[in-house]
Amino acid sequence: MSRTLFRTKNVEQSIRDTEEPEHALKKTLSALDLTVFGVGVIIGTGIFVLTGKVAKENAGPAVSLSFVIAGVVCALAALCYAEFASTVPVAGSAYTFSYATLGELPAWIIGWDLVLEFALGTAVVAVGWSGYIRSLLDNAGWHLPDYLGSRDGAHGFGFDILAAALVLVLTAVLVVGVKLSARVTQVVVAVKVTVVLIVIIGGAFFVSGANYSPFVPPSQPVAAAGSLKAPLIQLMFGFTPSSFGVLGIFTAASVVFFAFIGFDIVATTAEETKNPQRDMPRGIIGSLVVCTVLYVAVSIVVTGMERYSKLSVDAPLADAFKALGHPWFAGVISFGAAVGLTTVCMILLLGQTRIFFAMSRDGLLPRFFSHVHPRFKTPHRPTVLLGGVIAVIAGFTSLSELAELVNIGTLFAFVVVAIGVVILRRTRPDLPRSFRTPLVPVIPALSVCASLWLMLNLPTETWLRFVVWLALGVILYCCYGRRHSRLATRNKS
Repeated sequence: MSRTLFRTKNVEQSIRDTEEPEHALKKTLSALDLTVFGVGVIIGTGIFVLTGKVAKENAGPAVSLSFVIAGVVCALAALCYAEFASTVPVAGSAYTFSYATLGELPAWIIGWDLVLEFALGTAVVAVGWSGYIRSLLDNAGWHLPDYLGSRDGAHGFGFDILAAALVLVLTAVLVVGVKLSARVTQVVVAVKVTVVLIVIIGGAFFVSGANYSPFVPPSQPVAAAGSLKAPLIQLMFGFTPSSFGVLGIFTAASVVFFAFIGFDIVATTAEETKNPQRDMPRGIIGSLVVCTVLYVAVSIVVTGMERYSKLSVDAPLADAFKALGHPWFAGVISFGAAVGLTTVCMILLLGQTRIFFAMSRDGLLPRFFSHVHPRFKTPHRPTVLLGGVIAVIAGFTSLSELAELVNIGTLFAFVVVAIGVVILRRTRPDLPRSFRTPLVPVIPALSVCASLWLMLNLPTETWLRFVVWLALGVILYCCYGRRHSRLATRNKS
């Protein structure tokens, strides 16, 4: 029994599976495309909203250091992803990597986990995008009916038609081809980064040095929570994070870390990259570096424009410009946020479909979904299925309480990939590696510890939901995946 649960799929077989004509994805992406994908999915509402929230509540002007710390944590994981993605250039990211190292059941669990995380992430982002668009339409004097603009519409019925429409349009773009997706992303990311640079350069003229004093405000204790909403680490060890001071910087880092989530999705496109051995590390690490620089710059500007204690939580950048008598910037920022969420939504959907496709090609999900489109060479069946499901979820459901599941799932994937790098180094030292994670096993160990620390700071109820979802996944694997796995059928023959 344990042999079947932890049977591994060797790297050579994984690569051979990508060469089957009816299951092969088209290789069209370059290092620039990958970097743009990474920047496109990382920069979202976090840069426009999260900066002010953590500055006001956790770190003060030192929030810029929190972004640096969070960027370092992500860099540790990025180095591990870069080695795997260049060594095993197969769709599926953490799912494929764990299949080659930890075994079939762990691979199924991580794949099942990521399918949920990306689905919820796509739906949540689509709902957020809809809110920005409705705000812009209201400013222009155009108003949607309540029952089409919100899930909390009139008479208890509401369907967010804008959120659903966005998902369906992006689904069509992904079906037509990943290169078209890359071109659309390049245009949208260019607009988004331009807006961010306008905010940084424009805001720099209104910076006051007095707002940076004190740069690290005095530490303040945080009242302990006593319910399932309390961080798991608090219930386990009685540890309560503090606001401000040195510990406040690290507390803020655990919050702003989630603004970086997304660079790992670049690894899901390894199979569609022209030269993955060279371009995967460049795309993964390059996008992370660009976003870290932009995040730090924005945090320095916004805390210099307005006293950290006066920053708004909902729209700190826009409100900071309003407070200085420049409301025009508020419209620019809202436009940038709406544009930015478009690419976030599309790339999350892209990553999810590639993982679903890889699991189907391995037989853990019905093989029906592993056939590519005869013309576009894209996994059109899982793209249409998942796009339709997510459009319905985004239209009908409020997902604010489930959003944290996206975070714990991503951190779980970071842990798996870091462990997998060490295992593959020992089991397959002969594999050609165009990129090697430095200081193995030190860097992977640091990545595991940092990810686990951030996971422990998530609410206990998030852990409970996560465990329930994984338990459902194990049941599904035992009922279907274990018997239909291609490794199982090959062993029988």
